[in-house]
Amino acid sequence: MGTKELIKEISKLPKEERLFIIEKTLSAIRKEEISSKLKKAANLLYEDYSHDPELTAFTALDTEEFYEPR
Repeated sequence: MGTKELIKEISKLPKEERLFIIEKTLSAIRKEEISSKLKKAANLLYEDYSHDPELTAFTALDTEEFYEPR
C-alpha cells in the first residue's frame, strides 16, 4: 500500500483512532531520532573513552571484586 492509499484509509477512521496513529508514529520517530543521536555521540567519543588516561583511569578496577563474598 502506498502513502496516498494509506492516508486515504486512515482518513476513514474515527478521530480518536487517527490521533492514536499519529501519536504512535511520532513516538516511534522520536525514539529513532534519540537512538540515532546517542549512537552518533557514542561514536564521536569512543576514541576519547578508549585512550584518554583521565577517562580510563578507573578501568584498572575492572577486575576487582566490589563486594565481599558471603
